[in-house]
Amino acid sequence: MSAAEAILGEFEHYIDDLVLIPSKGGVFEVTAGDTLVFSKKALERHAEIPELIEGLDPIIER
Repeated sequence: MSAAEAILGEFEHYIDDLVLIPSKGGVFEVTAGDTLVFSKKALERHAEIPELIEGLDPIIER
């Protein structure tokens, strides 16, 4: 399952849109509004899906 599929599966009834922006150089970031939830570049590792959900949970109003 991709990160986008997991985020949509968890929050599909609470978000207006999900935008995927291709990049280069191994950059992978997840933001909600202006809040950075995960940065592969900063942490120097891939995201785990549960940590993305956990990071988005307090930001997305249910």
